[in-house]
Amino acid sequence: MSENNDFLGVLFDMDGTLLDSEKIWDVAVAELSLELGRELTAEVRESTLGNSMHGALRKVFAHTGTDATDSALQDSRNWLTERVAELFSQGIPWRPGAKDTLALAREMGLKTALVTNTERGLVENALETIGREYFDFTVSGDEVDEGKPHPAPYLRGASLLGLDPATCLAIEDSPTGSLSAYRAGCSVLLVPSEVAVSPGPGYVIRETLLGVTAGDLRSAWCDAQVSASS
Repeated sequence: MSENNDFLGVLFDMDGTLLDSEKIWDVAVAELSLELGRELTAEVRESTLGNSMHGALRKVFAHTGTDATDSALQDSRNWLTERVAELFSQGIPWRPGAKDTLALAREMGLKTALVTNTERGLVENALETIGREYFDFTVSGDEVDEGKPHPAPYLRGASLLGLDPATCLAIEDSPTGSLSAYRAGCSVLLVPSEVAVSPGPGYVIRETLLGVTAGDLRSAWCDAQVSASS
């Protein structure tokens, strides 16, 4: 991936990686699907995981037979954003080991960024739980031209940190997010949450962030680089 041998930054996904918020999105997306006239299936919900807001909405619209006009998409975006914000306000649980991993990255002196497809308003809401002090920068889904799985979010995160993506470890939970990070040139530590993810070049898979050490993060960065180049 790169001749640079320095591990300098960690780029964290949010939903399903740091916060167990996909279950909150499950509720809101299912309610929206019913509002549009059809019960959501597990397959359609799974297909939306890690998508941008409009990417997820278009899949729900296709499922419900709703015409994806600009006004309809905007109305559903507003409805979904308000509903998720309401659910977030009731509390967002952490994923196991996530908070300790954030603290560990800071203790290691690494630069850190939050890189999510979630839009800025909800990110600000979630940061009340996560803690802004853990990040040098945050990138939301409405601040890039293309959301995950496009590499743009992770390219922006690395750029804001002033780093080559190859010097960064992205921590992700979904196929969509992992592909975004890999395409950007990051090493990927994959900790699946809602859906299984197949192993691939550039990925190191771990069942949980519980018990992660500094050595584990360095090894994940290095092993993913080796995997990507083999």
